[in-house]
Amino acid sequence: MSLIHKFKQGENYFVLDVNTGAVHIVDELVYDLVDDNSLRSKEELIAEFGDKYGADVVSEAYDEIKELVDEEILYSKDQYEEIAHSSMDDRDYIKAVCLNIIHGCNLRCKYCFADEGEYNGHKGVMSVETAKKAIDYVVKRSGPRKNIEIDLFGGEPTMIMDKVKEIIAYARENEKAWKKNIRFTMTTNATLLTDEMMDFMDKEMGNIILSLDGRKEVNDNVRIKVDGSGSYDDILPNIKKMIEKRDKSKHYYVRGTFTGANTDFFEDVKAMVNEGFREISIEPVVLEAGHMLELKEEHLPEIFENYDKLYEEMARRKKEGDEFNFYHFNIDLNGGPCVYKRISGCGAGFEYVAITPQGEVYPCHQFVGKEEFKLGSIYDDSYDAELGKTFKKAHIYNKPKCKNCWARFYCSGGCQSNNFAFNGDMNIPYEIGCKMQKKRIECAIALKAE
Repeated sequence: MSLIHKFKQGENYFVLDVNTGAVHIVDELVYDLVDDNSLRSKEELIAEFGDKYGADVVSEAYDEIKELVDEEILYSKDQYEEIAHSSMDDRDYIKAVCLNIIHGCNLRCKYCFADEGEYNGHKGVMSVETAKKAIDYVVKRSGPRKNIEIDLFGGEPTMIMDKVKEIIAYARENEKAWKKNIRFTMTTNATLLTDEMMDFMDKEMGNIILSLDGRKEVNDNVRIKVDGSGSYDDILPNIKKMIEKRDKSKHYYVRGTFTGANTDFFEDVKAMVNEGFREISIEPVVLEAGHMLELKEEHLPEIFENYDKLYEEMARRKKEGDEFNFYHFNIDLNGGPCVYKRISGCGAGFEYVAITPQGEVYPCHQFVGKEEFKLGSIYDDSYDAELGKTFKKAHIYNKPKCKNCWARFYCSGGCQSNNFAFNGDMNIPYEIGCKMQKKRIECAIALKAE
């Protein structure tokens, strides 16, 4: 099991104590002396590095490192495994729901996991009555939780904006009686936004996720309309206008996807920054083997190089006071998120669910249509607690590869859907996703630590 992780990013050397999350910026000498699993004896280290640094220098550095080890600042012990296993019998309460209000879309994105919004034949539009019943279902199962997040998702939610207004009105009329705070978010391709829609969304949405894939040529290669033409010129002005309405206290981010066709995605991030966007995410596509846009092992060197470029650009801008946020480089080095979340990840299937237009309940939007993962239905008020427990048990200590990995408390075992899709088992991580995640974590730690 990795107790520390050392890496070089930019010109600096870093040592991460895995179990505490403490990050140390060190010199090359200290970097050479420490190994992932243990600190070797002074004699061994002098024998190996004495010629390079001098025996006295190695001896003095060793004594300082040993002091940190004795104080459990380095090579600290894991304190969380018992918590993970003992919490399995705790009662779970839903805190967030992905309300799939429409399984249909006005775009035909070539990489869409949702079968162009139709979710493996589960197409349809959620009625307002179904939406109300879905919210009631979640409120009932939220227990003592005061805050509930509802993500209005599709397909493309703005295609049924009249229903969106009724759904939100229902929540607003009842949240006081329920003694809940309901926070709405929406994911939209931004093609259909009008001024009236934007005013409403600005008022009601805690967060707005706006889809754009960076450069015009990249976006228009994959995010296409029904007639096969590109969507960039429809999207860009609407995103700009939507962001202008959000003041600094309101959240948004512009979210892109990179594929095997644009592994130079740093250029797409730059294009977004040049358009004035400061909250950005470009995420790796996840596609079945053989898809023309899939990411492959052979793409990883260029992908890592682009993460390095992004790190360097963000570090430079930070010094110059012209920062932007990159979603995948967001890490809290001061103890967050909470231990439970670090162990269990997103909570899909037991703290988070997705509900289809037909009122079926799934662990998350990426499991929709996979019948073996159906958790229940809002119409008969059912919920498969045993299946929910299966998801809860798929934490890092039940994933052999994750249990011994230095990144376990940052990725929390990866996406359960991706793990299952590629390996037929939620407890076996999606390998390429793992490797990209580790690179992002190193960049993120370096940015924060510096």
